[in-house]
Amino acid sequence: MNVITPIKILGVPVHPYTMNGAVEKIVERVSQKQKTLVVTANAEIIMMGQSDTEYMEILNKAALVLPDGAGTVWAGRKLGYEVPERVAGYDLFLNLMAEAAQKNFNVFFFGAAPGVAEEAKQKCETLYPGISIVGCRNGYFKDADNHSIVEEINNSGADLLFVALGAPKQEKWLAKYEDTLKPSLLMGIGGSFDVVAGKMERAPKWMQDASLEWLFRLYKQPSRFRRMLVLPKFVIKVLRFKSYKAS
Repeated sequence: MNVITPIKILGVPVHPYTMNGAVEKIVERVSQKQKTLVVTANAEIIMMGQSDTEYMEILNKAALVLPDGAGTVWAGRKLGYEVPERVAGYDLFLNLMAEAAQKNFNVFFFGAAPGVAEEAKQKCETLYPGISIVGCRNGYFKDADNHSIVEEINNSGADLLFVALGAPKQEKWLAKYEDTLKPSLLMGIGGSFDVVAGKMERAPKWMQDASLEWLFRLYKQPSRFRRMLVLPKFVIKVLRFKSYKAS
């Protein structure tokens, strides 16, 4: 498969794959036992990198940073790059679960509240007959538990590790233990277990297509308002960068 050169959005390298292309690339790397840290980067994640040096370093070292979010797609196109489509983390997760069932990859779920990963596991076993989810571990832990968590994951024989701790915690945890973890795919997926388990509702398809998923999340979780304030800051920063680049 052809390698796609990443584009730069405010210092973050974003690989402008299509959904199908991203799935194909990840499956190829997992089949070859290549360690692959994947980040699905929306505007909020890119902005986190602006003020968090450690996180920016992780984003720059990740094997794949994919354009999750209308803001990332807009920014890439505004800066003159070709970004074919949004690669939403939740949809990528589901696509990879389907591939795992077909290719006999073992999967491990780590994160979310107690019991949620297990509920997501049961739902995925219904959705993807033959899927092998070899372990679940909730996201409530102390630093002293890290060694045992890594050991549990490694002993499970997992090929794909999905971590739902929220950004940037999930990527920082994965980067810290990347060299020690045995699964080939290491991917943070935010609240995806909650959505699969039915604990959190996803925006209707028409709102996803209209790039209004952020508005639905805000409606469902008004506490996200402060986090949403980063979006206009992101737009302004991208426009300023474009203006500076043009001059």
